[in-house]
Amino acid sequence: MLSTDLTLNTWLDTCHSSLMTKRPTNDYDHYHAHVYFNESSLEHASSICHKAGELFGLKVGRVHQKPVGPHPCWSCQITFDKAQFDLLIPWLEENRQTLTVFVHALTGNDLQDHTEHASWLGKSVPLKLSVFGA
Repeated sequence: MLSTDLTLNTWLDTCHSSLMTKRPTNDYDHYHAHVYFNESSLEHASSICHKAGELFGLKVGRVHQKPVGPHPCWSCQITFDKAQFDLLIPWLEENRQTLTVFVHALTGNDLQDHTEHASWLGKSVPLKLSVFGA
């Protein structure tokens, strides 16, 4: 019975997490995707960022091996637009494995872009919003 309870609890946790995590939708003209990683996932993260750049003709930023700005994890930024969204996001979802990808709009309001206009592939991570004066 304990095994069934653990399986059910794991399933419920996964469902609850999925319901609470906002998924990306193509509502804006321009976006950033930040692929989060650590030392053990550095090679995979770097690989998918550069592969996305090659496949979709995207600008890929540096692979930061330290937290930068509001991002609490090591990250690499991918810049894309509305026309590329519907191809890139499913590709990232399929290829990210266990990596978290933070996706946000670029509207000119940094705080709103990193909160109201933000979504996740994988588990959400609290951002350091104090960098925007929040």
